[in-house]
Amino acid sequence: MPGLRESRYSGSEKVFEQACRIIPGGVNSSFRSAEPRLVIRRAEGARLTDADGNEYIDYHAAFGPALLGHNHPAVRRRVAEALESRLLPGVGITELEIELARKIHQHLPSAERVLLCNSGSEATFHAIRVSRASTARKKIIKFQGCYHGFHDSVLCNLANPALKTGSTAAGSAGILPEVLENTVVCAFNDLAGVERALETHRGQIAAIIVEPIAHNMGCVMPRPGFLEGLRQLATAHGAALIFGKADLMDHFKTRPGGDTFYSGTFNGNAVGCAAVLATVELLEREPVHECVFRLGEKVRRGLRDIHERLGVRANVAGYGSVFLTYFLDGPLESYSDLLRNDAERFVEYRRRLIELGIFEMPSNLTRCHVSYSHTEADIDRTLEAVEHVLKQMVGAPSRHKAS
Repeated sequence: MPGLRESRYSGSEKVFEQACRIIPGGVNSSFRSAEPRLVIRRAEGARLTDADGNEYIDYHAAFGPALLGHNHPAVRRRVAEALESRLLPGVGITELEIELARKIHQHLPSAERVLLCNSGSEATFHAIRVSRASTARKKIIKFQGCYHGFHDSVLCNLANPALKTGSTAAGSAGILPEVLENTVVCAFNDLAGVERALETHRGQIAAIIVEPIAHNMGCVMPRPGFLEGLRQLATAHGAALIFGKADLMDHFKTRPGGDTFYSGTFNGNAVGCAAVLATVELLEREPVHECVFRLGEKVRRGLRDIHERLGVRANVAGYGSVFLTYFLDGPLESYSDLLRNDAERFVEYRRRLIELGIFEMPSNLTRCHVSYSHTEADIDRTLEAVEHVLKQMVGAPSRHKAS
């Protein structure tokens, strides 16, 4: 297989070598580092094309935000219009920002106030800060295996070995231990554990932050009543549950009298606002969710059928447009359950799919996404490739012809 990889990815490898001379590791985000080292030349619809001209059906979708697919015409047109008018005034407000804030509130009524920023890390950073400001408390609760950005308070207990599960383990060098002393880690789906933590640190918890569906672990669903229970516990103990009420948002200094700093040079920039508005407006006009949920269920059902036929020890997880295969048996309710996953097989399976033109990020526990640009034919081709790869891995005969 090394010879095949060298010939298939030789163009990407040459460009990647150049990248490594000026960019540490050759990538601008730790999460983008994976084998094979691909240089992407084009992304359109449900397809990626690399520097060697290899085309892939893409289920990574930039970790999920490319709901419509890459470079969607409606998004492209709206961004082009924004570029011609008001890219980054740096003062006051634009109609685009107001329109986007209204759309967010319209579709997410619990977002009683809206402020725009440019990344999830920025959003969670500000959310935690305003929670501490409004409660005059220091500590927060997060959950093992959940990701909430790169800042010190939450960059811990993402993917730790079994011996560290439940303790507070920094996710990076350079994080101050004093910061993590104010982060309490609980197990996802364990309401009793959250209640114990709140009692142990009574009057000290400013906020509970959670992925409602644990996406960073692949796709771990909340038990019935878990999220409702968090809401009740947070209210009972005077802590924020980070989703966004008006009385919290009004603490920010964007409002006269606010006490919590909020700023960002590119906040509300025209390109981002235009792209989001174009996406939301298409969601309003067309059956996007119905389509991606239907295709998501088709791929999950197809994967389960293949595993059953071949006798593969695996567990297909997902919700809506999300899917992935864990190589394990048994329940999936918390990060500790995922320690049973065969990580080596997980990554090897995905690398073999990449060689057949199916791109799923080849790193352990990473989820996959169906976009509005995927088709029934894409799913059929993907399932055919999956069966071929699994037959190779379990030693069964295969009739698949690589494209």
